[in-house]
Amino acid sequence: MSHRGSLLCLPSGIYGWDMLLGDALTPDRFQKVLDEAAQIEVLLVGTGMELRPLPADLKAALRARQISSDPMSTGAAVRTFNIMLSESRAVAAALIAV
Repeated sequence: MSHRGSLLCLPSGIYGWDMLLGDALTPDRFQKVLDEAAQIEVLLVGTGMELRPLPADLKAALRARQISSDPMSTGAAVRTFNIMLSESRAVAAALIAV
């Protein structure tokens, strides 16, 4: 499988994500993540080449569903996701393409 663009890596599968560098990080852009909250403990957010803090409303929406969020560069998020997945952790990733 091959894909160009941003991805959501969720317990139910891998999905293309309509998100570009610089797009607003709003709760509605993360609805698919929120819909699967019962199966996710940690959400890694790959924000591009550099770390970009998550807005307060997005963090609050995730926290309300008991999801811990961790923004980082997309490369670091991919590496961390693979490690946590190999440890059978309840992890998901929102990866903005670089």
